[in-house]
Amino acid sequence: MPAGFFVVLEGPEGAGKTTLARALGERLRALGVDAVLAREPGGTPAAEALRTELLDADRPWTPEMELLYMVTARADLVTRVIRPALAAGRLVLSDRFDLSTHAYQGSGRGVPAEFVEWVNRAATGGLRPDLTLVLDLQPGAGTERLRQTGRAQNRLDQESADFHDRVTRHYLAEQGPGVRHFDATLPPDRLLDAALAELRAVRPDLIPVR
Repeated sequence: MPAGFFVVLEGPEGAGKTTLARALGERLRALGVDAVLAREPGGTPAAEALRTELLDADRPWTPEMELLYMVTARADLVTRVIRPALAAGRLVLSDRFDLSTHAYQGSGRGVPAEFVEWVNRAATGGLRPDLTLVLDLQPGAGTERLRQTGRAQNRLDQESADFHDRVTRHYLAEQGPGVRHFDATLPPDRLLDAALAELRAVRPDLIPVR
């Protein structure tokens, strides 16, 4: 059985991760790839319930509470969905994972990076993505995109411009094994083609050419 392939889409609010995840999932399935799509926070009944709480604009939160809720949802998703799929040799495509925690609760909220890293490792058992595709926008661009779409804003959407700038700058600066940056302002079809080409470059055994 081939090894599973864990791919994560990351980026600030308004970068288009969810749109790309949906399009990439459809393209993969059209190619005959057995892909599992996940999102964070969410993806299991428990994690979806935590997502509702986390995005509720009327609830007060401390940075530490937000972090612990987030990694609790992640722990359930990893245990119930991601690890079983990878063990079965499947491709898992997740809309956000641990980099979001470092960007939002770390850089955005100011929770110390070493604490963010420790609780995330505890929640995931040290699981890391094989490939992380970061959709880059300049500070301010994501919130402007959301404003133009008229999408209802959740609690994180409503945060200050300074908060979103810190998050965006964290994403722009991210480097490391398996991290690839893409221009989120590319036309959707070009962005989809570029993302698929990157997946195929890393795992040509899983992604056929048609």
